[in-house]
Order: sequence, then structure tokens, then C-alpha cells
Amino acid sequence: MPSPRFLLIAQPNSYRIAPYIKACTELGIECRIASRGEHSLISEVASGLHIELDDHDAALQAILNDAAHRPYAGVLGSDDSTVELAARAAQALGLPHNPPEAAQATRRKDVARKQLAQAGCPVPAHRLLNLAQSLPAQLEGARYPCVIKPVHLSASRGVMRCDNEAELLAACERLLPILNESNNAFENSHALLEDYIDGIEVAFEGYLHNGKLHTLAIFDKPEPLTGPCFEETIYVTPSTLDASTQQQIEQRVQQACNAFQLHTGPVHAELRIDEQDAWILEVASRTIGGDCARTLDTGNGQSLEQLTIQLAMGQQPQVNTPEGASGVMMLPIPKAGILKRVEGLLRAQQIPFVEKVEMVIPNGHELIPLPEGNQYPGYIFARAPTPQQVVDALKQAHAELHFEIAPLWKIHAA
Repeated sequence: MPSPRFLLIAQPNSYRIAPYIKACTELGIECRIASRGEHSLISEVASGLHIELDDHDAALQAILNDAAHRPYAGVLGSDDSTVELAARAAQALGLPHNPPEAAQATRRKDVARKQLAQAGCPVPAHRLLNLAQSLPAQLEGARYPCVIKPVHLSASRGVMRCDNEAELLAACERLLPILNESNNAFENSHALLEDYIDGIEVAFEGYLHNGKLHTLAIFDKPEPLTGPCFEETIYVTPSTLDASTQQQIEQRVQQACNAFQLHTGPVHAELRIDEQDAWILEVASRTIGGDCARTLDTGNGQSLEQLTIQLAMGQQPQVNTPEGASGVMMLPIPKAGILKRVEGLLRAQQIPFVEKVEMVIPNGHELIPLPEGNQYPGYIFARAPTPQQVVDALKQAHAELHFEIAPLWKIHAA
């Protein structure tokens, strides 16, 4: 009897492809990749199902035609840009899925804010700006400090804090070239302006099964995130917040999932907590970004990707909670330029409780800091008996690293 077949819809260069292929192999499931890229250097993408990710109707038809020859047991979108198509495909194939409209809402920050506010969820006061039009009238009544951000990007890209109107106008000008990379006319001209919440920030990782939210981890972010850009560094779990605050976080995330009508699959959320409430910044129907998912691996072979695949196949996942504390540092970019080398990697690796130091951006490649950049140069992972020991180990390992960065000379046409 052939093994079940699973469809992963992903961008051709997605870093999530390898972990999902590994998880399928461990579960005894055949993984098929649907993506653009018949010329991809990744063999699973090159030999997979070739679809046009921006043409949902054509892509959906190609998936249905492929499934007619041999059915799929589950369909999953690997990231924000593919979850809506995956929901449509799963819906058409009669497989577990969230409403496609919910996936669309979670991807667009302006739509998400409006929908959450209508449902009574605590979200920052906000307004939509059209950067292609005159700004002074649109900024009337704006409260400072405030935060401006793209309506569609993730990983803090394009997100800036502004303390007055002059800073806000400068941020709008700086944001336009970032938005212009989008093929969507609305996304490349609009931004979200919202109140700055002066509080601590956390990340929530969990999953929905039959509409009920299950918590996998609440990550503390011990480094201050006060702007002007919001470069995230350390995530550590379990959280040291008191039980009532953690319960409030879980209640707010469940409330947001209900507002979006999400009822199955992974949930990643970001919240700010002050004396008033736990404010929803983001709720996404996908797993945590980057390699941060490795902090939730149990050490006995179970991964976040395995759990997500089981949910997409309609199975009740068996969850084993990792022992002790774990964390990750997303390495900040010291300055813009060409990465020549990173010194001190071996010393950083030898710090007690450090599991791995992993560089992602190779030597010779360009480093682009936030708000323009969208990639961290690498990660440090640590596990220890307590969260504070994890944080200390990550900071000590980072202190051992020295980035040699050469200036980037760009030639401008006369």
C-alpha cells in the first residue's frame, strides 16, 4: 500500500521546505512540493508540481488535476504568501482547512486590524495611509509616538517608530521604496499607522484543533523593543510572566482566532502587554518564522513541522513538552555592507548551554539592516535548566562574535 501523499505549497526558495520534507520522511509520508521553479536547484522543487503562485485559479486547477491521479492526505501552505492558496486547495479537496478568507485577513494587517476591532479584540488605534497621496491631511490627529508599517510584510521589515510629524514624514518617504517591491498596487502604496504600545512584547506559538486553541509556548522577548526599528533578537521559553498574564495572552489569541474563524492548524501570534491589556499585533495561521521553530523540538524526534502536518491531515497530534528552557538569538546586523567573515564562531559554540551557532548569510553577501532588510545573518540556539541561563548563554555567545563587514560601493548612472 503506498504511503500517504502530502502537498506543501511553498515559495521556491523557502527555508521551510527542508524541515517539512524531513518531517514527512520521519512520519512515513511522501512530500510533494507545489511551487514555481522547474529550474530550481532544490531537487524536490524542480521535480515537484509547478504552479504559478500569483495566479490562484490556475494554480488550484493544476493541484486538482494532480490530485485526480493520486489523492493527497493533507495540504499546507508554508508561509504567509501561500496559506490562502493552500486553504482553497484543501477546501476543494475536502481536506482540513481554514476559510480562505481567514488566511487572507491574517496576511493583510489593515484587514486584520479592522476585523479584530469589530470583534472587540484589543488592537492599537490605527488608520490606513495612502503614501501616493498628500500626507498632511491624512496625518491630522495622529498621536505620538506612533508606528508605521507595511500592510503585508513580516519580520519587522519596514516597521518604524516615529515620535513626531517630521519623523513620520521621513519614515513614509523611506518606506515607499520597500513597498514598491510588491506586485500588488494596493500594497505598494498603502501603510498602516497605529499607536505605539509602551509595554513588553511576547510571541505565542500554538495550534487549533476543532476550534480549540492549544498552547505550545509563550516566548519572552527580554531585549527592549522600543524603536526606531524593531529588530528582534532573543526569544526564550517558558515565559517568566505570571500565570494570570499568560492566561490573558491565551484568551486574547483564542479571541482573535474566533474573530478570524480559524479552527485548525498552527497559530503564531505577537502581542504587546501593558497595564491595560494584552494587545494583539499579529495572528497568523502558520508556524513561527526563521529557524525559531527548532527551540520547540523535543529532542525525541518530534518537531513543530510534524505536528503541523498531522493537523493538516485531520489527526490529533501527540505533543511532548520540551524539558527545561530553550531560546534563540536572531543575530542583529551591526551595519550595512558586504559580509567578509565572522570571527569567534568556535568560541561562541563552546559557551555552556549553547547548542548551535548557525550562519545563514554566506561570506561575500550583502547585509541589509532593518527597516529595509528582511533576513538575519544567523542564529544562536541554547538550552538550559532556566530561562535566565538561556538568555545569559545567548548573550555571552553573541559577545564572542565579530563581524568583518566591507563597505558596499554602488555605481549610480549619471
